[in-house]
Amino acid sequence: MVLGNVSRVTEFILLGLPDTRELQVLFFTFFFLAYAMVLLGNLLIIVTVRTDPKLSSPMYFLLCNLSFIDICYTSVTSPRMLADLLSRKKAIAFEDCIVQLFFLHFFGASEMFLLTVMTYDRYTAICKPLHYTAIMSRQVCWALVLACWAGGFLHSIVQTLLTIQLPFCGPNTIDNYFCDVPPVIRLACTDIYVTEWLIASNSGLVSLVCFFVLVGSYTFILVTVRVRLTEGHWKALSTCASHMMVVTLFFVPCIFIYLQPFSTFPSDKHIYVIPTVFSPVMNPFIYTLRSNEVKASMRRLWKRCRAF
Repeated sequence: MVLGNVSRVTEFILLGLPDTRELQVLFFTFFFLAYAMVLLGNLLIIVTVRTDPKLSSPMYFLLCNLSFIDICYTSVTSPRMLADLLSRKKAIAFEDCIVQLFFLHFFGASEMFLLTVMTYDRYTAICKPLHYTAIMSRQVCWALVLACWAGGFLHSIVQTLLTIQLPFCGPNTIDNYFCDVPPVIRLACTDIYVTEWLIASNSGLVSLVCFFVLVGSYTFILVTVRVRLTEGHWKALSTCASHMMVVTLFFVPCIFIYLQPFSTFPSDKHIYVIPTVFSPVMNPFIYTLRSNEVKASMRRLWKRCRAF
């Protein structure tokens, strides 16, 4: 492809994966098992919640949506990375790179917004229990989830448009195992100062604002619960603590990656593993599988399956 008199990049070479065969096998095994755990764990949660009427509360409705987003989010990068670990030439076409970049931010931003909504759900359940059913009705839950998806799409389309308007005429090597905005725009053959600040303010501020809202909400919950420590509130405190663990795993790396000009950011592909692999693996265990109610539902599901 030619842009004016300048040859335009048609593919990117991904250099974030190991070169030696032994390390490739080791990494393939690790990421394959992690991806399988994400798929199986989250699919189990979705099936359990959808088939058990006892799990019809807003919290489990939102958790079911979180599991679906985690499957989509991890599937943007993991299958391609596993295929690249088995191939000699680790290249991705320019168009495929942009598509991967778009869906990475689409699902990632949607998850950020959904985690924020889930915090609001916990705040309502703990601090306003008498009005919880009325506030978090099924119509409200659907509206909040659709708003999360719409916000993720808007965020991602802005990131993508800011990226594709840049000229890429070489080099074409990315020191990462997938396409993301910071390593891609560093390859643009033009001054990216304004673009990188626009993108950093978009991604970085979205991450930072959502994180502060989450921390503020959980702090308010802790202050409210402190004066009425019944058995139910101790359970709520445990739930909030586990949720904060997930929030920290997901948001802190994103803030670190995006909230600064990309030209000054040292390439560290290892940071990306936390939000794209480790956090989706942990979500089913921290959010759902610790719940006695969910485990009881899974046992009932298992008994029904055995009956057939």
